[in-house]
Amino acid sequence: MNPLRLRSLLVIAVSVVGLVGLSGWPRSFAAEDLPWLISPVPANPAAPAAPAAPVPAVPPAPAVPDWLQAHVGLGDRQIAPVVLQRARALYQKKVSEGTINNPCYFAVDATRPAGLGRRFYVICEASQTFRAVPTGHGNGRKLPRIPDFSNGIRCAKNFSNAEDSKLTTGGPYVTAEIRTSFKGYYVSGGKRVPMMRSFLQFEGEGDTANARPRAIGGHPAVIVAVSCRMKIPGSPHADDEGYVPIGKLIDYSAGRSNGCTSWSPADAKEILALVENKPTTLYIYPESSDIVAVAREVKAGRSPSKAGLYWNASCLKEIRVPNFWPRETLEPVLAKYKKDNPPPEPRPLPICR
Repeated sequence: MNPLRLRSLLVIAVSVVGLVGLSGWPRSFAAEDLPWLISPVPANPAAPAAPAAPVPAVPPAPAVPDWLQAHVGLGDRQIAPVVLQRARALYQKKVSEGTINNPCYFAVDATRPAGLGRRFYVICEASQTFRAVPTGHGNGRKLPRIPDFSNGIRCAKNFSNAEDSKLTTGGPYVTAEIRTSFKGYYVSGGKRVPMMRSFLQFEGEGDTANARPRAIGGHPAVIVAVSCRMKIPGSPHADDEGYVPIGKLIDYSAGRSNGCTSWSPADAKEILALVENKPTTLYIYPESSDIVAVAREVKAGRSPSKAGLYWNASCLKEIRVPNFWPRETLEPVLAKYKKDNPPPEPRPLPICR
């Protein structure tokens, strides 16, 4: 069956049980119960359009070279076949369109264990190099009176493209600009050091199309936990009164993010250097249709792998059933929660002692 038709049928099937009112969230609520956005059928269909001009056939993707095939598999530091297949197809498509010309491309398998698990892949076919490094996933949120869509550190159960969900969204991306900003001062070796963190913006399409408004991208997994402010008038980062924020440097390389792709500072330095002023593709697995398909098989008591589906076995055993929360339903709920629970008024930081 045509893959696009299969995806359409899958989405329509999910929507049949999805028209649940937002005012009353039942205890059995799950991602598969959420309505999907489906284009309405026009009341008066338009007349058939004139036949389009023939489109040149897309050349078949080159076969996976032997050196790269050696890295394909389900073991540690290997990339699952479906993840590589889709990552290569996205990269080759964008190269053929003239969107990118970077010799390297990226992929993420968010079904694998996180922490120190190596599931972010840097693939440079021209130089025949393959590297797998750790990366975090979105931590999600656990809010009162709303179904829990948080994730543990090791395995991701929940995924979403809703704003404020703090969850990872699988699908295609292209890297964009790098922005560097000041995050605060921390003390190292008895000296106050400014922490400047770079952020690589992602641009998406389809489920990932709202990557920019969600501020989804990649960055080092470090932050300053600000606790007080100190007067340093000569600092370029001082406010109008000459104060700068001071705190403790936190490295959460083995932890979770707010939906972004995060790396250790050392890995981030090398990855950012590859894409500075030279965009490339990033493919994150799983997509929403993968999540729904795997969840269906598990709920039916069947093995996803026997149905030709992929999910890391160790994490699937831990999470049991994965969930995808579509933005069309989750986003309004989070917006209402935010409106009903406004954050407290910001207060000035205490003066450092």
